[in-house]
Amino acid sequence: MLFDRNNLPANLIQQAINMPKIELHVHIEGATQAETFYELAKKNKVDFGVESLEEWKSFFEFKDFGHFLQVYTKSITALKTPEDYTHIITEFYRQQAEQNIIYSEAYISASFIIQKFDTKEILDAIEKGIQQGSEKYKVKINFIPDISRELVDSQMAVAGFAIEGFNRGLFIGLGIGGPEQGFPPELFTEAFKKAKSNGLRLVAHAGETEGAKSIWGAINTLGAERIGHGVRSLEDPKLIQYLVDNKITLEVSPTSNYALGIIKNGDMHPIRQLLDAGVICTINSDDPAMFSTSLVQEYFLLLKQGFDCKELYKMNLQALKVSFACNETKAKITDQLENYEKNRILFEPKDK
Repeated sequence: MLFDRNNLPANLIQQAINMPKIELHVHIEGATQAETFYELAKKNKVDFGVESLEEWKSFFEFKDFGHFLQVYTKSITALKTPEDYTHIITEFYRQQAEQNIIYSEAYISASFIIQKFDTKEILDAIEKGIQQGSEKYKVKINFIPDISRELVDSQMAVAGFAIEGFNRGLFIGLGIGGPEQGFPPELFTEAFKKAKSNGLRLVAHAGETEGAKSIWGAINTLGAERIGHGVRSLEDPKLIQYLVDNKITLEVSPTSNYALGIIKNGDMHPIRQLLDAGVICTINSDDPAMFSTSLVQEYFLLLKQGFDCKELYKMNLQALKVSFACNETKAKITDQLENYEKNRILFEPKDK
């Protein structure tokens, strides 16, 4: 990784690790570790075309966007049974708990799921994963099914899947992800309209590989309440003002932006510029296993770029405020965050 804990004071490192955190943009499949996919491939007799775990881990390492898509596509072929989703969801709860991420909103690649599984069986498996994970690891995670842009024809089926899961208390919204180029938001208005009419919250990846036009489309045609990534909104001052005036949040994933070449290695990340302009931003890890990152490492990255722990703490409070959690959950998580602030040593680092 370009940024790590090197040269950070030890107490800052510990604060970043210990701080209760909120994450609103992370993909279940992209958070699944290489070892887990390898074990599932062996169990399900899926040929990854490698001779060992070491070879698979080498292939799994991020190289470029095209390779990332290859890894993602190949990895999910190992998910052959509904029980595999129970397993990776439970593992995801463990990973979030280990980072002290007390509330998450996580995307799940529904366009692929609906092609492979009976709806009731996969929803039962997801529910089991949620029950096992929440009971064992004591963190709260809400799930958002995601339409994969390149699978345009799957959108209404995904919307139906999301609505069915929402009615069972498993999902909270509908999202859209995947390659922006060639698949503008305007292609997916029908699915988003159906989801909204059934009470789901709406979010869209936009403004990453495509510019401000993609974000405008996500807002104006899909009714997106939050924007996944959105860092290229800086290309349009009118859009920045609109985001500020309408309190539309950007789910920012710094390492992902560097890895995909949206931000050049060595350049300061524009999240500071966005915040200074008044845009609400949250910090996220996106596909952490595939980008060799974690939410804690995203904190390290920002600390190395001039942020302090007080700012990160306040951004967690803001992230909870703009989350899709119910009022009861928000109250509980707020208490946890405030108790941390009351019972810890001063935020300011003593060693420079």
